[in-house]
Amino acid sequence: MDKLEYRHESALSALTLILGLLVWLALIVGTLGMALIYVLLGFIGYVFAQSAVIAWIKGTAVKISPDQLPGLHERFKFCCQKLGMENMPEAYLLHGNGVFNAFATRFFGRNFVVLLSDIVDAMEEQPDGINFYMGHELGHLRRGHLTGYIWRMPALWLPLIGAAYSRAKEYTCDLHGRACCASAESASRALVALAAGARQWRQVNVIDYAGQSLGNAGFWGSFHELNGGYPWLTKRVAYAVNPDAKLPGRNPLAYALAVFVPYGGRLAGGAGGLMGVVVVVAVVGILAAIALPNYQDYTVRARVGLAWQQGAEARTALSEYYAEHEKVPQTLAEVNVSGRLPGGEEMTLDTENMILSVKLKQGVLEMVPSVKDDGAIVWYCGAGEGMKPKQLPSSCQEPTQ
Repeated sequence: MDKLEYRHESALSALTLILGLLVWLALIVGTLGMALIYVLLGFIGYVFAQSAVIAWIKGTAVKISPDQLPGLHERFKFCCQKLGMENMPEAYLLHGNGVFNAFATRFFGRNFVVLLSDIVDAMEEQPDGINFYMGHELGHLRRGHLTGYIWRMPALWLPLIGAAYSRAKEYTCDLHGRACCASAESASRALVALAAGARQWRQVNVIDYAGQSLGNAGFWGSFHELNGGYPWLTKRVAYAVNPDAKLPGRNPLAYALAVFVPYGGRLAGGAGGLMGVVVVVAVVGILAAIALPNYQDYTVRARVGLAWQQGAEARTALSEYYAEHEKVPQTLAEVNVSGRLPGGEEMTLDTENMILSVKLKQGVLEMVPSVKDDGAIVWYCGAGEGMKPKQLPSSCQEPTQ
C-alpha cells in the first residue's frame, strides 16, 4: 500500500469502478447501444468545455517557471521530486478573488496545477504552507483521481459510497500535502487558513481546533458529513497533525438516514468535476430515453385497457347476435349498441369479419372475434393503424402458440 494513501481509498476506488462499469454495461445493453452515443456526445462536450478552461488558465494566469515566480517554481519542483513525479505538470498562479484554494486539472494527457493567489499571499509568513497546497493537488494527479471518472460516475451518485470515496481522496491528498511540508505544523496551519482566513490563522491554536471534531460527532454532524465530499476541516487538521490519530466516530443513526440521500458530487470543481456535469447530463438523457417511451407505452396501455373494458357490452351483443343468426349484423344499431364509447371514442364495425375498431388518439384498437370448435366466440385485442402491438394490454392479447 502506498504510504501516502488513506486506508480506505483503494477499496472504495475499486468498488466505485466496478459498480460504475456494471451500470454503464446495463445502460448499453438496455438501450441497444444507444448509451455509447451519449458517451460520445459527452466526450465531445467535455472536450469543448475543458478546452475552454485550459485556454482560460493559459490566457489569464501566470505560468510558474524558473524565470517567472522562481520561488514558487522551486517549491513546486521540490514537491514533485518529493512525491516521485518525474514529469512536472504545468503550474500557474491565478488571482483567486478571495477564494482560498488550488486545483488540479487534466486535458489530453497534460496535467495542470493552479494556485490561487489568495492562499499564496496568506502563507507569506509561513511559506512552507504553500507546499501543502501544491502537494495536495499533485496528489490528485499522482493517484490518478482525474482519470476514470466517467466510468465511475454512475456509482458516485450512490448514497454513502460516492461521498466516502470523495472524502477518502481528500485525506489521501492531504497526506501528499503533508509530505511536501517540513513539519506537521505547516500542513495543519495551511488547512486552518481555510477556516480562519488570511490573517487570523496565525492566532489559532491548532490542537484546540482539531479537538473541535469531538463536538461535531452527533447525529446532524455525522449525517451531513456522510453526504459531503469533504471531511470536516477539523478532522482534516487532526489528521494532518497526526495521521495515526483516531478520529471521532459517527452517530450510527446518521447512517440509517444518509443511506436514502444520493450523493450529488462536487460538480463545480475538484478532480473531474467538469466532466461530471457532462456525464450526469448523458446519464439523465439515457435514463430519459429509456423511461419516457416506457412511460408513454404504459399510459397508452392504460387507455387501451379502459377502451377494451368499455367495449365489453358491444362484444357481448355481437356474440349473441352471431350465435342466434349465424351472420354478422350490418350495423351496430341492429344489436342496440351505440357507435361511441362512454369516453366519446368512435367505434365502427367491419360487417365482413365482425371486427370492432375503436379510434383512439394513440391509434386504432381492434377487437377481433375468434370462433372456437364448440361455436363459442372469444374476443382478442389487436393493433390497428397507428398503434403498436406492445401498447396492447397483455390481458386481452391472443396467446401465442
